[in-house]
Amino acid sequence: MKLVECIGEYVKFNGNSYPCTVSLTMDLVGGKWKAVILYHLKNNPKRYNELRKEMPSITEMTLSLQLKQLERDGLISRSVYGEKPPVKVIYNLTDFGRSFIPVLEAITKWGNGIVAERGEFISNK
Repeated sequence: MKLVECIGEYVKFNGNSYPCTVSLTMDLVGGKWKAVILYHLKNNPKRYNELRKEMPSITEMTLSLQLKQLERDGLISRSVYGEKPPVKVIYNLTDFGRSFIPVLEAITKWGNGIVAERGEFISNK
């Protein structure tokens, strides 16, 4: 497999400059939670509380911040239903966010292989 190198000395995206496309990608989906949130949204839209239940170790502040960043970067959309509290808010992948699903699946496959070879799967159920 031929490795594809970054074209150009730097890249620009959404008004930001990056030394390469890997740096751009990691800014968009890097960190502990962004890819995890995208993974939980890959099959269907979810409400905030559904995401919290599926990721119990994330704090409310972190989830809220990460959702805002993913929305700002165009990977997810936020739809608000209703006028007065409690309003219903649904998070969904955008077309841009859905374009990341093959990468999420590759990361999941790679991680599953590592655990199968060097770790163990644990269930709390």
